[in-house]
Amino acid sequence: MSVQLMIDFFQWCSIINGVLLLLWIGMMMFAPDLVYKTQYRWFPVSRDAFAETMYRFIGAYKLLYLFFNLVPFVALKLSNS
Repeated sequence: MSVQLMIDFFQWCSIINGVLLLLWIGMMMFAPDLVYKTQYRWFPVSRDAFAETMYRFIGAYKLLYLFFNLVPFVALKLSNS
């Protein structure tokens, strides 16, 4: 596997996962009632527990995104130039 192919792979992974993260954060900022009502049908929890869980999941997703998408992409870009 070539370095350029790996750079392209991590670039697209970073873009796709970054958009998903921004969409998730945007939904939690601008339409939290919609998200809560949609999820409440499957997981009946209190609003506070739901907000705390979403906050934790967003934080975990952000860390995983940084460590497994952005860091490898930046490292490959720096080592290839």
